[in-house]
Amino acid sequence: MSIRVVVAGDHQLVLEAFAETINGTDGLEVVGLATTFEAVLPTVERCRPTVLLLGESTMGGKALRIATDVRSHHPGCGVALMVGTATPAVVDRAVAAGALGIVPKNGRMPQLITTLIGVAGGCLTVDPALIRPPVTGDTSLSIRELDVLRLTAGGATVKEIAGELYLASGTVRNLTSAAIKKLGGRNRFDAARIAVEQGWL
Repeated sequence: MSIRVVVAGDHQLVLEAFAETINGTDGLEVVGLATTFEAVLPTVERCRPTVLLLGESTMGGKALRIATDVRSHHPGCGVALMVGTATPAVVDRAVAAGALGIVPKNGRMPQLITTLIGVAGGCLTVDPALIRPPVTGDTSLSIRELDVLRLTAGGATVKEIAGELYLASGTVRNLTSAAIKKLGGRNRFDAARIAVEQGWL
């Protein structure tokens, strides 16, 4: 039985090129394409793929939300994420969102095919060098705390962070306070600086 794949991204021409290449591989079949955020879930619902292949920067930066939604509504569908730069922080966020496979966009097609096959089998398919061991002790930061610090490092306000992460402003403040305490920062920007220096963002 073929591994059924839905490919989602912003550009129809790019998706069609991916589809043609994937369809040329034994055991893989592209059964649907989605070029908008709103189209992804209906396409997955209609086509019932084994794997959703999703671009990280796709749909206005909503790829991680899409991954979470798909895993919630269709747990039988694995998610593989194509990312611009694969770093431990990117892998952490992707895995937390429900992705099982992460492929850098500068990777080669055999790596993508291997990832699709691994995800179809329910396996975490990521370069082992990018998987960080869990941090122990009071300095461990949650995925949400890392997300808040990442946006803070980019200069976002509390209100902007709340909108980006779909959280209440009070929740963002609580996460910020927890991160400041764990890192020993003077304020939220200092905590973000420390996290950047530690290579966590």
